[in-house]
Amino acid sequence: MDQQQIEMYEYARKRLRQKKRLYFHFVLFFVGSIFLFIINKWIGINKEANWYIWMVTIWFFLFILHFIKVFITDSFMNKKWEQEQINRLMTMQEKKIEQLKNEIDNKKP
Repeated sequence: MDQQQIEMYEYARKRLRQKKRLYFHFVLFFVGSIFLFIINKWIGINKEANWYIWMVTIWFFLFILHFIKVFITDSFMNKKWEQEQINRLMTMQEKKIEQLKNEIDNKKP
């Protein structure tokens, strides 16, 4: 395999690992939410107090952040995007260096 294929393979492996962790997080969230509900109903000190709802809401918020990172942020900020940004910045630096060289050359008598 050449270097480009190796990079593509590694990127695919990384994305697959991210998605597996997200799916595991969802299953853990689902089972954990049911567990918190059962604990609240069976051994709840105050039956009217629904503390587990706050716990599930916070956990759900964290799951949504994880989902956004995997499916939104990392899907468009990938290796290709990173390489394009590096190339763009390098081009800007080269233009700036060329501009400074021209200014220096023009100031010489």
